Amino acid sequence: MIYIDPPLWPAHGTMFSHLVSDTSLAELHGFAAAAGIAARAFDLDHYDVPVRRYRDLVVGGAVEVDGGTLVRLLIRSGLRVKARERSASLVHPLLARWEALLPGARGIGAELLNRWGEPHRRYHDRRHLLAVLEAAELLSTGPPPRTVLLAAWFHDAVYRGTADDEESSAVLAGTLLGEAGSPDREIREVQRLVRLTAGHRPEPEDAAGALLCDADLSVLGRSPEAYRRYLADVRHEYAHLDDDSFAAGRRRVVAQLLALDPLFSSPAARDRWGEQARSNLLSEVVLPQRT
Repeated sequence: MIYIDPPLWPAHGTMFSHLVSDTSLAELHGFAAAAGIAARAFDLDHYDVPVRRYRDLVVGGAVEVDGGTLVRLLIRSGLRVKARERSASLVHPLLARWEALLPGARGIGAELLNRWGEPHRRYHDRRHLLAVLEAAELLSTGPPPRTVLLAAWFHDAVYRGTADDEESSAVLAGTLLGEAGSPDREIREVQRLVRLTAGHRPEPEDAAGALLCDADLSVLGRSPEAYRRYLADVRHEYAHLDDDSFAAGRRRVVAQLLALDPLFSSPAARDRWGEQARSNLLSEVVLPQRT
């Protein structure tokens, strides 16, 4: 069943409602598509819809409920996205991680978190930062190298969706780590690791590079449902592109990832995510129609 709460949430000069399903995201996406709601309006477990659409969505079959009831229905359905998966709720936990990693540099950590929280980000946000840090910890037999964790913090610190983002992030790492008094050798290694995330092709003997690249690509090995959420988030970041332009660009990205052999550099990452990652990527490949 599809539910909608009253348009009581202000944003962008109007009021918004939340549209949810208590059955599946597939049902929710299907209803939204049929109603002409743009994919970029999807926010992890609901669609944000402006007040002007409220009445026609109700006429189209959405059941009116109050906000509290909508949340309870979403929780009972199992579709509710937890707070740790919402970027805004991660500031304090991530800042604590940063202060443990680089004591005395709280201001730099706060600047980085502001960057990771920029409004145009939907996938490359604080959730992604935390996911990369946790994946690096998961793949390591002991504490991950400090340089790998620092590189994780900086690898998408500059994100404009352009080809020079990694280079700009590496330059930023040099500037801010220099201000923090980090040794030159450490700074150069962090910059090298950040630049590696542009192509995810570490050399066979590069254990640190493999760890960071595998952690960065761990999203590809998520469950099919989580992978669809990832794709929706990426599409939202490129909302300025029309569907054809985005699809062409995404095909190039998928082809480049499928061309990586292996996709994950370490045996641990291949065992954990390899099979599912390849399945997820292949699910994006549209086979030509036979005539």
